[in-house]
Amino acid sequence: MNVRRRLISAAAAATVTALGTATLTACGGDATAAGTGRLDVVASFYPMAFLAERIGGDHVYVTSLTSPGQEPHDLEISPKQIIGIEKSDAVLYLKNLQPSVDAAVAQSSVGTKIDAASLTTLEQHGNEVGGHAASHDTSKNGEASGLDPHIWLDPVRYAQVAEGVGKAFEKADPDHAGDYRKNTASLVERLDALNTAFKDGLANTRTKVFITTHAAFGYLAERYGLTEEAINGLDPESEPSAARVKDLETMARADGVSTVFYETLVSDKTARTIAADAGLRTDVLDPLEGITGKSRGKDYFAVQQANLKALQTALGAK
Repeated sequence: MNVRRRLISAAAAATVTALGTATLTACGGDATAAGTGRLDVVASFYPMAFLAERIGGDHVYVTSLTSPGQEPHDLEISPKQIIGIEKSDAVLYLKNLQPSVDAAVAQSSVGTKIDAASLTTLEQHGNEVGGHAASHDTSKNGEASGLDPHIWLDPVRYAQVAEGVGKAFEKADPDHAGDYRKNTASLVERLDALNTAFKDGLANTRTKVFITTHAAFGYLAERYGLTEEAINGLDPESEPSAARVKDLETMARADGVSTVFYETLVSDKTARTIAADAGLRTDVLDPLEGITGKSRGKDYFAVQQANLKALQTALGAK
């Protein structure tokens, strides 16, 4: 995967060392470590925070390492955030998406470490992913093994992660296990309904091909028999080659593509340039890496419904 690998800074590493035995002892399994009286959960970025909040309800206090509007791939974890992880009861993250988070979690003594990537299956995706002739990126450069981390955009995989998170919360805080089970079941039910909405809403379309700025929608494409053609591959900020741009324009004509999708957290300049050259329109397809004022909805479900409508329009749903 071609996302720039981030290493934990020397200052941050020094902070971990400086915490010392006293701090580590103070956090050992104490649900009131941060003084909230609740299970203190640190989430790496929005899709993880959303799960923690929905499953934990009133029993958890959730903080996110990635600020709203910040591109999560670029996160450089701070010494203060490392201390926050150490003082927490649980950390929920997605391994291989944010290397600086991975490094901090690996060095941390936090009692409950929940890796969302271990709760479902991951695949290797390249520039073209989906229902036909998927081209898998086997590059080992960058994030470990080139596996596509964007599992939350597939409601089925996201539901699998939710179930694993629920069980981890039950183990970390058995006094409220019943509520965690109930909340998890409710969330999974809504994700199942969202899956049905996508499946039914995209079953009959004029074309099955869509173009995006970066390959965040590979799992979603495969789930619903579509093909995602990405301008930049898995790295949202890489620059496409002239040959790639020409191939996309040729493919757009051949497959009846009407729209080039861009996202809210990355510049739309390349998408708009390609669209203008090929006589296509542009629209937003949100990879849900963070909720901002530009998002078409205030939470995961609202934005996914907006994504479904955008795909239906672009693909010519019947």
